[in-house]
Amino acid sequence: QVQLVESGGGLVQAGGSQRLSCAASGRTFSRYVMGWFRQAPGKEREFVAAISWSSGRIYYADDSVKGRFTISRDNAKNTGYLQMNSLKPEDTAVYYCAAGPDSQTYYNIPTGYNYWGQGTQVTVSS
Repeated sequence: QVQLVESGGGLVQAGGSQRLSCAASGRTFSRYVMGWFRQAPGKEREFVAAISWSSGRIYYADDSVKGRFTISRDNAKNTGYLQMNSLKPEDTAVYYCAAGPDSQTYYNIPTGYNYWGQGTQVTVSS
């Protein structure tokens, strides 16, 4: 089992920044990929970014977040981060971190992950 606890959400003005954290515990995390997804009201859960815990390989969603969001990890703390800059109202969503087998094929779909955090609300005001 892997437990994931997110923190760092809240209200921010457009153009501002926010950093989300995801602390992992349980099984040895080295064989996993950590992903971040988000879900806005009435929309499907969408991929944001992912990072391989062992290799550090990084994946980002399309141009909607690339260049504004940065994913990283601290192996010693078993914690992943999502730094979000230049936030826009359309970034408003519940953000989830997730963990799953390290795969270059399924990193960007929810079914590629076995474990999920509880989610943290990010609200960007205009």
